[in-house]
Parts: sequence; structure tokens; C-alpha cells
Amino acid sequence: MYLTIKETAEFLSIPEQTVKSLIQQKKIRALFDGSEYLIYKEQFNTHLKQMEKYKQLVEEILSEPIPEDLDVKDED
Repeated sequence: MYLTIKETAEFLSIPEQTVKSLIQQKKIRALFDGSEYLIYKEQFNTHLKQMEKYKQLVEEILSEPIPEDLDVKDED
């Protein structure tokens, strides 16, 4: 499935100008059909899955309780 720049911006929740910039920097692959750029949606699946795993990892780390007895020596 292909998306336009506007649809891609909505899908990724970023401004359209950012999508255009990423296309120019060749960080997003796109096809130009003569009138507009078309972006293959599936290229974002791996990135979105990795971001979801990263969010889960951060949540796990933040939800761990802080140990009450920190074995810290106060040296003057």
C-alpha cells in the first residue's frame, strides 16, 4: 500500500515538511509518479515494532522499584 506525503505525515504523526525532508535525505524511500511522491507504508513496520519494544523496555525499567537499602558508604 502506498501513501502520499500527507498520509505518511498523519501515519507517523509528524509534519509534512519533515516527511519531505526525510525523502530528500533519502531516509524514506519514495516513488515519484510525475505529480506526487508515493511512499510504501510497509517500510515503517520494522521501525514501529522496534519503537514499541523500546517503549516497553523503558516502561519496565521505570516501573522497577528502587531498592530501599542502597549499600552506599558516605566518605568524607
